Amino acid sequence: MTWSRISGGCKLSSSSLIPIRNHPIRPSHASPPVPLLLHIPLTTRTHRTPPHLPKPLTAAPFRTSPVCDSLERVTETVNTAANTAETTASATASAELRIAVIGAGPAGVYSSDIFLRQLKKLGAELGLGTSARIDLFEKLPVPFGLVRYGVAPDHPSIKFIASALEKTLDNPDIHLYCDVEFGKDVTLDDLLARYDAVLFATGAVKDKPLRIPGADLDGVYGAAKFVEWYDGYPTGAREWPLTAENVAVIGGGNVAMDVARELMRNADDLKAKTDIPDNVYEGIGRNKARVLHLFIRRGVAQAKFSVQELREMEKLPGVQLIINEDDFELDDDTIEEAGKDKLTRQMVEELFTVREMAEDMEDDGDVDFEGNPADRKYYIHFNSAPTEILGEDGRVKAIRVERTETGADGVMHRTGEFTDYPVEAVYHAIGYKPAEAPGIAYDEHGAHLANANGDGRITTAADGGDVRERLYATGWAKRGPVGLIGSTKSDALMIVTNMLEDLAKAAEGGRVAADRDPESIDRLLESRGVKPIDFAGWKKVDAFERAEGAKEGREHKKVIEPDQMRELAHA
Repeated sequence: MTWSRISGGCKLSSSSLIPIRNHPIRPSHASPPVPLLLHIPLTTRTHRTPPHLPKPLTAAPFRTSPVCDSLERVTETVNTAANTAETTASATASAELRIAVIGAGPAGVYSSDIFLRQLKKLGAELGLGTSARIDLFEKLPVPFGLVRYGVAPDHPSIKFIASALEKTLDNPDIHLYCDVEFGKDVTLDDLLARYDAVLFATGAVKDKPLRIPGADLDGVYGAAKFVEWYDGYPTGAREWPLTAENVAVIGGGNVAMDVARELMRNADDLKAKTDIPDNVYEGIGRNKARVLHLFIRRGVAQAKFSVQELREMEKLPGVQLIINEDDFELDDDTIEEAGKDKLTRQMVEELFTVREMAEDMEDDGDVDFEGNPADRKYYIHFNSAPTEILGEDGRVKAIRVERTETGADGVMHRTGEFTDYPVEAVYHAIGYKPAEAPGIAYDEHGAHLANANGDGRITTAADGGDVRERLYATGWAKRGPVGLIGSTKSDALMIVTNMLEDLAKAAEGGRVAADRDPESIDRLLESRGVKPIDFAGWKKVDAFERAEGAKEGREHKKVIEPDQMRELAHA
């Protein structure tokens, strides 16, 4: 097995071009010069060069999407309701629709925004009117869910999404109720009595269990708990044991890459660029990890992390990145399959480019991407499936990994070849399990709330049953923990389309909730001793975080204690 040191990366501009450097491999300035690209006959390439990945097709037979189909159904509903629209509109113009959304993360906020926009566009024709009040319930004292508490702190570009979400929450038709827990502070019956529809956007907060021997040993951690710690989750751990010098991370997605990167991070560098609280800065400063192994079950062409994740990994200061060259021996069928998808193509080309730079730096010793001394080593193992965690005296001692082979179809085959790696800690990032909701059936296989038809309409059973009127799910609560933050927008449009279609068919112009007093929910919560945090309260917390960050030359510094959040919000 041949291993190569990785010290940086360059982007191929075409699969028919390979980079020829006209500059030193290790630039002396922060931004590396752009490599000179020359046409080289394909016949001169060695086995080390990136494969000729076919360009994805740019045209395909036209096919309507589920969202388009749903919009067509809404149009049909408009046509059939035309005779009654005028009389219904006059009867309902003074009474706004009332929608409850559970969860103030990206899925809940996007859905609220899209509902109001689509209602203004289609509501009059549907006989629904064009106004609605949306009450957004969040169990945490602050909004934004995944954006605030599920994204690595060194992803500031992604966290800018919070600014867009905040603008949506500033809409007077959206009312924020943070620090209100569904199933405890309010029940499903409470909401159905006061709202014409209830939309679940509860996301995912728990790890899928790791089902291999030794998973219960001390030193085995789920990624979700670690993410809670370094993101300052209100009810998360305040200290984390970072005493292991040799660490394993299991998983091939963005979360696994985030966890591995944070375990290799320099504390001062992280603090300067992020909003991490003091306890996280101090904890990472004590981190003893010097060798990290990332184990990915499938091959290079099946990589599930993003190109951006890979590029961030390449640039870790003081970290030497190491990969196994054998993982890059791809057959023609695999190369052809990888070229069909744009994102897969970009990832494979980036991986091959990174590997090429490792070849050039073979003799340079233990250095990072800038050629500076590296005191930490980060190994990436493709085609490697952990089968057992070995222990001694109840603690992690090593991890046993089986070599796999992955075909062009993405199917993994085991080889029966095993290797033991000495480690003292294991982190698994093999997926999240979306939260369950009291009174709603759950699909254990798909890991989401039951919507058997896949259209976001809640059903009585995961494998079928009846549709439960006025109940919907969106985001990870609907489809399971797959897709990036942006995927929730297309989900939200489909769900909103279905909601409008159903409301248009309901009696009283969709106004089916018995209690139509908008202040009824406030009186109910007050009677139960619940004191919600509204949008103005959140702005007070945000202002305090900005002020504290400014003292240290940072944009933000997170408040992590729930009681402090409440004190600030209610001041």
